[in-house]
Amino acid sequence: MSITNWPSGDRPREKLLERGAAALSDAELLAIFLRTGVVGKSAVDLARELLQRFGDLTHLFAADQRSFCELHGMGQAKYVQLQAVLEMSRRALQERMRRGDALNSPAAVREYLQLLLSAREQEVFVVLFLDTQHRVISNEELFHGTLSQTSVYPREVVKRALAHNAAAVIFAHNHPSGVTEPSSADELITGVLKQALALVDVRVLDHFIVAGGNTLSFAERGLL
Repeated sequence: MSITNWPSGDRPREKLLERGAAALSDAELLAIFLRTGVVGKSAVDLARELLQRFGDLTHLFAADQRSFCELHGMGQAKYVQLQAVLEMSRRALQERMRRGDALNSPAAVREYLQLLLSAREQEVFVVLFLDTQHRVISNEELFHGTLSQTSVYPREVVKRALAHNAAAVIFAHNHPSGVTEPSSADELITGVLKQALALVDVRVLDHFIVAGGNTLSFAERGLL
């Protein structure tokens, strides 16, 4: 049955207008993005197939063009639209972080890092460079590694902090394994970086680990 024949309260667009976006399921939100289905399938049916194929929104967002377009009803135009939406979301979160104190906007920081790192298949080490008011000056992906480890060079981190005239930094990296628990290597490199940056009067405010849909904070764990 076409979505237009559904009761108005069940149609994703009408439901969003009446109850807000948070009231919709992942499939319903994705159906609004897709706009139309294909012969024999509504947009919601197609959205459910996408989620079933990729497992969840996180992995759908990380899908490459070939994998995305393999599903009937998907194509280059939809892939481009999705990538544009994701990039706009990242930029909006970046703007939120830059406008205010990063420590007072933990949700924005976490959401940004989730969009940036959660579906990466390799470990990526990111540094957010902050000014004296803890506003984000810049963020850089400094190191890329294998599935199990990343080589992080303190000298390069210090060099980039000085280049940005940063007063503080926030580190983040992902665990492709899906486990947020920090390893002994994670704790060791955090300590080494903290000591190196202290020599140039740059504070380490936090270190986040992103794994799947979860984020762990070293500061909240008392590990800094």
